[in-house]
Amino acid sequence: MNERILVVDDDRMVVDAVRQYLETAGFEVAVAYDGAQALAQFQDDEPALVILDWMLPKLDGISVAQRIRKASQVPIIMLTARVDEEDRIEGLETGADDYVVKPFSARELEARVHAVLRRSRGKKTPVLEVGKLRLDQAERRVWASGEPVELTAMEFDLLAFLMTYPGRVFTRLELLEAVRGETYESFERSVDSHVKRLRQKIEPDPRQPQFILTVFGVGYRLARRNRG
Repeated sequence: MNERILVVDDDRMVVDAVRQYLETAGFEVAVAYDGAQALAQFQDDEPALVILDWMLPKLDGISVAQRIRKASQVPIIMLTARVDEEDRIEGLETGADDYVVKPFSARELEARVHAVLRRSRGKKTPVLEVGKLRLDQAERRVWASGEPVELTAMEFDLLAFLMTYPGRVFTRLELLEAVRGETYESFERSVDSHVKRLRQKIEPDPRQPQFILTVFGVGYRLARRNRG
């Protein structure tokens, strides 16, 4: 059975062009033209991936993504004409898995779809445990030293990746590519702010981290063992 993709955009020409290209590529496609319709269509179709425009009538794309994330970890690709770094970061922190700036080529979008679906299929290991950290990928829940921790989507994905490879050192760009599929060089330092907030939530003393360790001049690694 072909995977179904939900395409959401208030520009019907964009929707028609994307639908035709994805159907030619072998996907089934459902469509919606505003935020409210997108949520209803999502519940009806349970798509494998959502392509979601940022600026939508009735309910904007960020709000739609937030509501989807509360119920599902389905991959989301955001479409937008916004090009500012802060806008991109906001979209990714909301839970989007990738970010495509308009105007875009249908070929580029299809490549992003395949890449995001591949990464999604690779996130099936249900529970990760390293020292005093425990992470359930299916339920998107985290515990540090036995206590539940609330994380943003970006923080969760970053921690899950580090816990998959305890002890291994990653550069900032490698971490961005792993959790979002793109090496946005302008976002490289945003990893530092994500790590800082993550430490504030999981570390007994964020000033002396025991879980996520800095490797100066390189990047970060997760401690193989930690006292918590």
